[in-house]
Amino acid sequence: MENSVQSYLPLWACLASLVAVPLIVIFRREIFLRELVTFGAGALKFAFVLAMLPIILEGNVIDLTLVPGIDGLNVPIAFRVDGLGLLFALVASSLWILTSLYAVGYMRGLHEHSQTRFFAFFALSLCATLGVAFAGNLFTLYLFYEMLSLSTWPLVTHHQDKEARGGGRTYLSYLLGTSIAFAIPAILFTYVRSGGEVSFGPEAILSDSDLGYWPALALLLAFAFGFSKAGLMPFHSWLPGAMVAPTPVSALLHAVAVVKVGVFCIIRVVTGVFGVDLLGRLGVNGVLAWVAAFTVITSSLIALTQDNLKRRLAFSTIGQLSYIILGVALLTEHAVMGSIMHIAMHAVGKITLFFCAGAIFVACGKKYISELDGLGRRMPVTFAAFAIGAMSVTGLPPTGGLLSKLYLVWGAAEANEIALLCVFLVSTILNGAYFFPIVYRAFFKPLPEGSADTGIAEAPLACVIPLALTAAGSILLFFFPGLLFDLAGLMVNGDVANP
Repeated sequence: MENSVQSYLPLWACLASLVAVPLIVIFRREIFLRELVTFGAGALKFAFVLAMLPIILEGNVIDLTLVPGIDGLNVPIAFRVDGLGLLFALVASSLWILTSLYAVGYMRGLHEHSQTRFFAFFALSLCATLGVAFAGNLFTLYLFYEMLSLSTWPLVTHHQDKEARGGGRTYLSYLLGTSIAFAIPAILFTYVRSGGEVSFGPEAILSDSDLGYWPALALLLAFAFGFSKAGLMPFHSWLPGAMVAPTPVSALLHAVAVVKVGVFCIIRVVTGVFGVDLLGRLGVNGVLAWVAAFTVITSSLIALTQDNLKRRLAFSTIGQLSYIILGVALLTEHAVMGSIMHIAMHAVGKITLFFCAGAIFVACGKKYISELDGLGRRMPVTFAAFAIGAMSVTGLPPTGGLLSKLYLVWGAAEANEIALLCVFLVSTILNGAYFFPIVYRAFFKPLPEGSADTGIAEAPLACVIPLALTAAGSILLFFFPGLLFDLAGLMVNGDVANP
């Protein structure tokens, strides 16, 4: 039986970046103060998240009701922090600090316009991300999910040109359209079927339900496609389209916050709405697993064809997100553990790759893979970090990505799903096939004859330091994964049993 602790720490963690928004606007003409507010809010948010760590590691959960339910409706706006939510919050809040530093170097290096608006919506989006991480029920989860969609749209359309407006329309059409068409009906059905209960707790909301196979399958897929930030095909096109955003947006929001919110919501649905026992008994999890498997392989094959570096990274992200969904759909202890671990491992590895893509663009204006020949000798730190990030996302030692992928493969074997185990292995080969030719080009091919690129050097330190730190983080997570294992273990031990 879990022990509930009342604390305002989740609220303070969310408000830290929300309160920063008006201050960023107020100091719009004082660049140093504006950036100081951004870093201060990031540090404060991370400190509040760290303060919750001892409480959660003791096996407790933190509960906080923000707004009581409307009369007659048991739908309060409430927070509930457990191991899964805290792990996600740690990843998002820590990487926001590094991304803020990177954004300063990137935005200044390219003399970007509307930087105050950029940093204000950036802070607002982090408030929404932690709101999702700490959501205590489906209603609160949905509110912050939509808040994140709306607060990131101005970031996606930051350049305000035709391409940015088109990417923004696709972004909102997919994310709002699917949530209205699928997620809202799924939440309402759950509310009615459960007798007015939508709160996450020790038992899944529908664990005692007498749902049949077809209603359960329809509900599961409605949630999976309704939370389309997870990038499951065919509702994935928003993510490559959103790559028109500045690289700091792509790095944090489309390698960490936005996309991880999607898979986080699906994990919540599997474990907190249905429960492993109900899904295993009905067998509907197999359909979700194969939808994810199809997305993994297809997106990896598409990534092989992309010459634009950020688009290749975007399709890679789609596949890696489906790793997480596939793992949790297997329902076994080690597969779910691997899925939760992969949230962190992929985030650190992929944000490194996006940082590197942005640093290359700042340093020499290049965004196509075919243009990178010989640049590794001009930008050794950036491309060494790229190689490390690629190793982590592929799952090679000594990087943290190896650990989460081993658990996913272990979980597939544990479930006796040999075909799905082969999906993991084949996609890992494809990961290497679309990443390592980039490293080869950079370090082992000469600069083109007569090239004007001889004066190219590393990007500004504000860009290089974050990518070096996240690359180092990918290696450190291989040797020191204990905290992540502990937090993931709290979730798995409480919600997953071997079927």
